Amino acid sequence: MTDSSHLADHYQRALRADEVLAQIDSHYPAGPTLHQLAPLDQLHIGGVAASTRLLKRLNPDTHGKVLDIGAGLGGLMRQGASLGFQMTGLDITHGFSALNKSLSLRVSQPDSPPLAWVTGDASALPFADNSFDAVLFQHSLMNMPDVPVVIAESHRVLRPGGQIVMHEVVSGPSVTQLRYPVPWAASAKHSHLLTLVELTGLLKMGGFQLEHVDDWSEMALAWRQRQRQKEQAPHQAVLSPQWVFGERFITMGKNLVDNLAQGAIKVVEIQASC
Repeated sequence: MTDSSHLADHYQRALRADEVLAQIDSHYPAGPTLHQLAPLDQLHIGGVAASTRLLKRLNPDTHGKVLDIGAGLGGLMRQGASLGFQMTGLDITHGFSALNKSLSLRVSQPDSPPLAWVTGDASALPFADNSFDAVLFQHSLMNMPDVPVVIAESHRVLRPGGQIVMHEVVSGPSVTQLRYPVPWAASAKHSHLLTLVELTGLLKMGGFQLEHVDDWSEMALAWRQRQRQKEQAPHQAVLSPQWVFGERFITMGKNLVDNLAQGAIKVVEIQASC
């Protein structure tokens, strides 16, 4: 099995797309809000608040055409569109792209720019040179085995003066103690974490100028601990990550808390320009 097919299998194995849509149609017949979808489509540490911070790094008037690489189920895309960004989402997992589109069609955003969905590989972006004003990565780079190529492709599709903004998981000082499974990988074989120093170094080598680097790890841990308490509540949530990952997420959620608390991983924000 290739890396790309293994990755798609990891994310699609327990994905209950038809049941998700039926659940949404039953509970939100007038259409879900972005916050109602967030437990399902903001599959990253920090949720809506983290996406808000990420999008605040950009201005829709100057960097309005945005590529979201590793768009998943589209929470960041729809949130960006609500702020006036013209969002294109790329994901290597076709099941995610298809469900992303179906979710978007159920959300009423009449005044927002139209969305676009593409199934594709970040190491061979299916876009022309200078196509975008900004590229976003939110918890997607750690799934990519050839980060220098991904950075080169990101640079290629950005116009001069374009921005790359990342909200990413990187390896911490105790990465050898990292517990699996985690949402992005069932084992170390398919986890491609870099240190913050390695990642920023690759960005510089790829022609980017660093503008902002911040460590969100303490906030990320506090958020994940709160989410863990909600996930352990006896009542059944309308939507949750278990609709994507199945029962595996019970262990994944616990491991995320432990990995952050023990310094196996860190969560960072990076902004750079080309």
